[in-house]
Parts: sequence; C-alpha cells; structure tokens
Amino acid sequence: MNIRKTPLILSLMLAMFLAAVEGTIVTMATPTIARDLQGFEFISLVFSVYLLTSALSTPAYGKLADLYGRKNILSIGIIIFLAGSFLCGLAQSMVMLIVFRAIQGLGAGAIFTVSFTIIGDVFSLAERAKIQGALSTVWGIASLVGPFFGGFLIDVLSWHWIFFINIPFGLLSVILLQSSLKETFAKKNPSIDYAGTLTLSLAIVVFLSIFLFDRSTSPYPSLWVAGLLLLTFFLLYAFYKIEKKAAEPIIPFAIFTRTTILVNLISFLIYAVLMGVNVYLPIYLQNILGYRPTAAGLAMLPMSVSWLIVSFILGRLLVRYGGKNVILASNAVLLLSTLLLFTLGIDTPLPIILAYGFIMGIGFGGASAALTIIVQDSAEYSQRGAAVGTNSLLRTLGQTIGISVFGTIFNLYITKYFTRQGIEGINPGNLYQPDLSHAALGAEQITLSLNSSMHVLFAAFIIITLLSMILAMTMPGMKKEKQT
Repeated sequence: MNIRKTPLILSLMLAMFLAAVEGTIVTMATPTIARDLQGFEFISLVFSVYLLTSALSTPAYGKLADLYGRKNILSIGIIIFLAGSFLCGLAQSMVMLIVFRAIQGLGAGAIFTVSFTIIGDVFSLAERAKIQGALSTVWGIASLVGPFFGGFLIDVLSWHWIFFINIPFGLLSVILLQSSLKETFAKKNPSIDYAGTLTLSLAIVVFLSIFLFDRSTSPYPSLWVAGLLLLTFFLLYAFYKIEKKAAEPIIPFAIFTRTTILVNLISFLIYAVLMGVNVYLPIYLQNILGYRPTAAGLAMLPMSVSWLIVSFILGRLLVRYGGKNVILASNAVLLLSTLLLFTLGIDTPLPIILAYGFIMGIGFGGASAALTIIVQDSAEYSQRGAAVGTNSLLRTLGQTIGISVFGTIFNLYITKYFTRQGIEGINPGNLYQPDLSHAALGAEQITLSLNSSMHVLFAAFIIITLLSMILAMTMPGMKKEKQT
C-alpha cells in the first residue's frame, strides 16, 4: 500500500472511531446524565433521535459527495458532528441534549457514507478489503475502549467531557483529510433535488416512527401502525414520481440493478443480525452467565479480531472466486455461527462463547466488506456516492428496525415465560424489582426467563441469516473481481 495514503487512512479511521465510540460512551454515561438532568423518561430518545437523523442524512450526503466532491462534504459532516458534540456538552436539560444529539446524528451520516465512498475511489480491490476491515474493526475497538474511557472522564472530570473530547480528534481528522485527499472533478452548477430529499426524509421518519416510538399510548395501536404504513407507501410513491423528473435525483434509479437490489436487501438483514448480536450477546454474558461488564466486553473481542483477519485475505478471495461466492460462503459461516448460538445455555464455558464469536466475526467480516465492495464497483464515480449512501441507509434501517423488533420479542417472551410458570404480573420493567406478592421470585427463575427469551432471539437470528443466504443464492453469476 502506498505510504502516501497513510494520512488519509488515519483520517478516515479517526472519523469512524469518533462516530463509533460515541455510542458506547453515551450508553455507559446515560444513567449519570439522566440523573444530573432529571430526565430518565427521555433516555430512549437520546439514542433513537441519533439513529433517525443519521439514517435521514445518508442518502443526501452520498448525492452531495457526487456533486461537490468527497473531501468537502465529509469535512462538513465531521464539523457538524463536532458542533453537535460541543452543544451536547453544554446541554442543561434532557430536551436540549436530545436536540443536540439529533445534530450529532446529522454529522454521523456523512462519516458512515462518504468514508466508504472515498475508499471506493482511491484504493485498489486488495487495499479496499483491508481498509474496510480495519474501519469495521474500529467499531469493536470502540466498544472496548468506550466504557473504560467514558468512565474515566466522568470520574475525573464530568459527563460533559465525553462530548468535548471529540473536538480535537475530529479537527485532526479534518486537517488530515484536507491535506491528503486530492480530488479532480468538473465543478458544475448542479440542480439540488430538494423535493426528493424532503419526500424521502418524511417517508423515513414516518416509517421509523413505527419502530422507534411507543405506540401503546394510542387507543388503536393497530390502526396507528396501518396509517403510518399507508402514509409511508404514499410518500415513497410521490418520491418515485419526483425522482423520475429530477435533473439530479438524490437516488438515481440507474444505480439499481438486480445485483445491487439484492446486495442492499442482504445488507439490511445482516446488519439487523449484527445489531442484535452486539446488543444481546453482552446481556447473555452479564445477566445470564453473571460476568461483569468489563469481562463481557472483552468476550466480544474475538469477533472483532476474526473480522480484521478476514479483511486481509478478502481481496484475494474476491479476485479468485468472485463476489457472489464470497458472499455465499460468508453467509454460510454466519448461519453456522447463529446455529451455534442456539446451543448456549446458563452454564456454557466462556471459551466456547469466544470460539463462537470468532466464527461469527468471519461471517460478518466477509459479508460486510464484500457487499460494500460490490456496491462501490456497481457505479461510476459520478454516482458512487449515491450508491454507497443508499446502501448505508439500508444498513442503518436494518439496525434500527432490527433492534426494535428484537427488543419487542425479547420483552414479550420474558412475560410469556412467567405466564407459563403460572406467575402473573412479571414483565421486563419489574423483573428485578418484583412486588411483595412475588417476593419469592428467585435469581434462578429470572436467569431461566432471560435464557428462554434469548433463545427465541437466537432462533430469529437463524431465520434472518437463512433468508439472507437464500437471497445470496439468487444473485446473478458475477465475474471474478479484477485487481486494480
């Protein structure tokens, strides 16, 4: 790899690390923040609004990067993220924090999208696989470093500094990016697709509202969901009509082929499972096996390690076997690992869990990088940002919808477990604080209820991964990738 590209790689990894570590630090610091700002009832919005705005902004950043260049658009996104971080640190109420987290999410959308677009422009096939593996591994490192670093900042300084600390590193990322990335593209006076952007954003907001916000307060929740779905379809139809007439559509339909449609659907499914594993495997380790959070975090490390290892050989595999075969093999490994998860119990030895995580990282690492490379190669420079942005949107939607659905399933089956045992009135909200009539509820029963619900999730992971593999089988035969 050309050493002159090192500053650019460092810039992209630093930006990605900031966006990734922010999630783990805020998760750990939320109890402290909510207590200080007196807003426990708003905790979920701190996360959901960040996911929502990052999902909304990814298609726009992809298109803007095509029109105005990758370097400037990514720099603007990082600066927006830093502005949101600074304002979060100054927040005096939970409402202010939620608003400023929305600004953070708007900036994060550029980091998630334009970084991978730049990789598709600048690096060869073998280099791309390695760098994208490294960027993905950044998430694993962030999940380990975040809790330690966040705890240190809160103990020594205050929770405000988990946001302020982003600023110097983010500015360094912008400086490295501006100095190391040389772009040559024809400057135009493009027509901005405001109508398409607004319509698509409204469609995403309406659709994600079904999953992100509590519908139990509605007197007719089923009608509420049906109404939102109908409105989503109407907005998407309007978006289709607008894009057909737009001079510079935010999502040009030319980027959609049979292959890219299948790749985006597979990305949606795989990232839903990835989000579920990242959230619920630590719960299994802590609440069922009884490990401390630090040990549980370290137990997730093998998945990141194998993910990185795969990235170093993936380029050669793509050259030799082609994208379809690599995705099929990765899905097969992922399916095997989800089947292995189903064998976990309340006394499974830690080395077995570490081995399962290592196998799972091979599947996730191979599929994630291969899918990204196929999307990058599916479009010319002038449309690559839009193609990658669309794929990033589908991945974010998979994570957002997946974690909502998995949470609903998990909570439902905890309640069902106790109902089958003849114990009424126990639910996830009072699981660890049963009322006096359930004072005899023991730790073993709680563990068994969590284990039972966890295995329902594991079954869901198997079904989703199997569906992903079936979709991969239907991909058209692809030519073996050429080394560039």
